[in-house]
Amino acid sequence: MNSTTARARSGRRGLRGAVLGTAVVAALLTTTACQGEDGGAEATASPTGAARTTAPAAPTTDSGTGSGSPSAAPTATGSGDSGDSGETGGGNGTEYADCEAAGLGTHVELQDGPGETPRHFLLTVTNRSRTPCVLNEAPILRLRAGNSAPVVETLGEPDDEPVVVEGGGKAYAGLYVFGNDEGGEAEYDQSDRFTATLVAGEGTELSGTLVFDLPEGLGTVSVDDAARVNGWAGTEGLAMRPITRL
Repeated sequence: MNSTTARARSGRRGLRGAVLGTAVVAALLTTTACQGEDGGAEATASPTGAARTTAPAAPTTDSGTGSGSPSAAPTATGSGDSGDSGETGGGNGTEYADCEAAGLGTHVELQDGPGETPRHFLLTVTNRSRTPCVLNEAPILRLRAGNSAPVVETLGEPDDEPVVVEGGGKAYAGLYVFGNDEGGEAEYDQSDRFTATLVAGEGTELSGTLVFDLPEGLGTVSVDDAARVNGWAGTEGLAMRPITRL
C-alpha cells in the first residue's frame, strides 16, 4: 500500500468518525429536546390537574352555608338530639313538647251545691291543637290577677308523672279557695278570677298565663290562705277527689 492510498483511507476513517460523532451529538440533542418537551408538558399538566382537584371543593364549601344544604342537615339533626333522649319538651320524659298557655282553652266549674259557700272548683284546660302536649306537676296558681298575688300551695306532693293531653283533649286540676268558717261580718279577700302559669318539664316556669274566669253567676268568691291546688290529672275524679276532702 502506497502512502497515497493510506492517506485516502485515513481521511475516510476521519470523515466517518466525524459523521458518526455528529450523528451521536444530534441524537443526544434530539433526546434532550424530547425530554425537555415532555417535562414541560408534565409541568404544565400538573397545575391543571391541581385546579381540577380543588375546583369542585369551592361549591361544596359554599353550599354548606346555604339553607337546606347537605352541610346544614347534620347540624339540624345534632341540635334536635342535644337532649340525648329524643325529648322535645325540656325533659318532660315524653316525645311531646310541653303545653303552651296560648294553645290551651280554660274553664272553671263550681263543685259546691246551691246555698253552700263556694270553696271547691274544677279547673279544666283543653288542648286546642291537633298535636298532643304535656302538663307537668301542678300549675303555679294565684287567686287574683297579677304576679304580686300569692301563689296557692300545692296539696301534697304533685305527681311527677307528666299528663299527656291529646289534640282536642282535656286535663284537670282541683282547687280549694276558702277555709274560714267564722262567718258573721268579717271581711275576707275576694277574687273574681284565677290565674295560672305552667311548669316546664325541668321545673322552670313557662311563658304565658292561663286565666280562669269564675263560673256564670259568681261575681267574686272569698279566698284565704287555706287555699290548695291539686296537680294536673287526666280525669275529673283524680283531680277533685283529694280536694273534696278539705
